[in-house]
Amino acid sequence: MSLEAVVQVLAITYLIGSIPTAYIIGRFKGINIFEIGSGNMGANNTARALGIQWGVVVWLLDGFKGIIALLIAGWLASSTNQAAAWVVGAIGVVLGHNWSLFATMLTGHVRGGKGAATASGTWVLLVPPILLAGVLMIWALVVFLTRYMSLAVLTSVAVVSLYIVALAVLDHRDPIFLGYILVAVMIFYRHRTNIRAIMAGTERRFGDRAEIN
Repeated sequence: MSLEAVVQVLAITYLIGSIPTAYIIGRFKGINIFEIGSGNMGANNTARALGIQWGVVVWLLDGFKGIIALLIAGWLASSTNQAAAWVVGAIGVVLGHNWSLFATMLTGHVRGGKGAATASGTWVLLVPPILLAGVLMIWALVVFLTRYMSLAVLTSVAVVSLYIVALAVLDHRDPIFLGYILVAVMIFYRHRTNIRAIMAGTERRFGDRAEIN
């Protein structure tokens, strides 16, 4: 891809990722998600504040951002550059979700989510359905055994990202897919407080209600 094309795809997918779906849903339900629980505009915090059903809605909408971003990225690129466009698009949409321009404009502070739901939308185009089913089972098992939603999310992200990177290393996929590791890095970085809390045994567990800050 040319530098111009990379910038174009990155800018468009970043803006798509920046759409603050949890904030919009929260306002519809009469709350400010940035003032609830962790203050994160993600599905997990939404579920704690409004109930699991609304958390699922936010997860699906955030995942849809990932799907749309990759479809648009692929459409903007030529057929020979589709792999690069998908990788750049995945990076852009997760970057936008994690450090949202619109959320920052709304709050006056750099805000965003943690990227897992948006990344899961990119998986729909990047990995086979059988792997998605397997990852869903792994996610459910980790939640069942530990009740740590964040641990289940990080495990799922690690499995899919390692799969994509492994295929690139083994020459079964364009080497550009090695860049997908940046998506995992951004998600793990945004979960750094969760990782520390899990290690300390203080992480909130599935079903715990969020508190108003």
